[in-house]
Formats: sequence, C-alpha cells, structure tokens
Amino acid sequence: MRFETRGEKIFYVINYILLTLFALTTLLPFMNLLAKSMSSNSEVISGAVTIYPKGFQMDAYKYVLKQGQFVNSFKVSIFVTIVGTFISMIMTVMTSYPLSKPHLKGRKFFLMLYIFAMLFGGGMVPTYLLVKSLNLINTVWSLILPGMISIFNMLIVKNYFEGLPESIEESAKIDGASDTTVLFRIVLPMALPVLATVSLFYAVGYWNNYMSAILYITKPNLKPLQQYLYDMIANAEAIREGIGGTGNIDPDQAMNLTTATITATTIIVSTVPILCVYPFLQKYFVKGITIGSVKG
Repeated sequence: MRFETRGEKIFYVINYILLTLFALTTLLPFMNLLAKSMSSNSEVISGAVTIYPKGFQMDAYKYVLKQGQFVNSFKVSIFVTIVGTFISMIMTVMTSYPLSKPHLKGRKFFLMLYIFAMLFGGGMVPTYLLVKSLNLINTVWSLILPGMISIFNMLIVKNYFEGLPESIEESAKIDGASDTTVLFRIVLPMALPVLATVSLFYAVGYWNNYMSAILYITKPNLKPLQQYLYDMIANAEAIREGIGGTGNIDPDQAMNLTTATITATTIIVSTVPILCVYPFLQKYFVKGITIGSVKG
C-alpha cells in the first residue's frame, strides 16, 4: 500500500485550490450577467452590480418572456436544434465511416473534395440563391439544410473511426455481420464519446444560429429564439431613445429597464436551455473507447 508523503499532500491541496479558483473565475461572467438581469435599473446604470443582484426585480424577465412570440420562437429553436442535430449526425456518420476505410476506392479524391469545400466555401450570395431556388425561403428547413454537415466535425469523427481496432469489425464480419450491423451494433457504441461531443457541437451551432434566420426568414412565426431576443434588445433601445420600435412592447415597461439589463436577460434565457444538455453528455467525454470490447 502506498502512502502519500507530506510534500504530495501539500501539492494536492495547492492543486485543488488553484483548480477551484480557476473554475470560479470562469463562472464570474455568467454570475455577473445573472445578477444584472435581476437588478434594478439604477443599480445597473451606476455599475454597482457585481456577482449578486442589487435592488432585486424580475421585470426584465417579464419583459422578455411575456410575449406570445417568445413561446413560438422557442418552439422553432427547439425543433431546429433537435431535428437539425439528428440529420447532421446521420450525414456525418454516413460520410465519415466509409472515408475512414483505407480500402475505399477514390478515398483520397473524396477527402480532397471535402477539404477543398471546407477551405473555399461558396459564400453567402450563392448559398442564398441556392436556398431560394429550392423554395426554402421562409421555411424551417432553411435553418437546417444549409448547415446539415460540418466538414470539420466529419473529419473529427472519421479520425476517431480510424483509431478503432479493425480486429473487432473483422471478427464480427467472420460471424456473419453485415456492414450495417457492424456500424450500428459495434462501431457506434464504441464511438459514443466522439458522437456525444460532435452532437453537442451541432446542437450549440443550431441553437445559436442567427445569421440563417436573418437571411432566409421574414415571417414572425418562423423566427428562432436568437432572432426574437435580438429584436427585444433593438426594440427596447429604440423606445428608450424615442425613435419608435416594433412589436407588442409596453413603452412604460421598456423605459424602466436598461439595455444592459435586457441584454443580460436575453443571454441568460438563450444560454440556460443549451446548458441543460451538458450533464447528459458529460459522462461520454471521459468514457473509454474499447473498454470491455475485447475479452483477452
């Protein structure tokens, strides 16, 4: 049995203290935003708010959440995130798995095409013309299909597949398993860590996608959450400056709120839902790839 020396104990204590301080430091910006979103107008303007609310109030949340458009935009974002992530993962796996096999004919040629497309994209105008020609303008599919596969994510999954033991797949094929069975029953369960990570990348990307809505969506009932929240900030600022504003917003309520408070509230509202996904995927980040897959 190994006993820790006094020096090792001191090292562990200092290490834990430093790591705890570092973790708390990363939380400070989020805590500051949360405090501002719950603080009074005067306290935020004076700069007195740090990491806890002063002059506690929830008017900013009522201002952002009371609109019927919020619920509709939230549903649009949820649909785009879930369906988009599902489609993107199917496309990514179906592309990366065959490209991970050295015996695939034309493998280098296809890889070069993907890398070329990743480095030299068509640009905003050609993409818009393509989406318009497919009659996808003002549809939720315009928020999903243009970005349904990320070549960078595909290369990550491909490299992960290449690191899996070939002997496991060969043993399954000897037992009569088809390529589809090998992929879905053997390879994908072994690749859960990278699949969970890439799924999270896609989900965050779809959830935070703002530019696609600006380019392709004009109907209010199809606006995702990010665009709605931006409109809230813009409208509040316009009302406070006396230059108008759009939407069903109470001018008296908007005048009692600062732009900083509304901005902090919108960030919290848009961040918390996607943060709830992390605990369900965290265990896969540290899970072994082939633990228990080969019995020696």
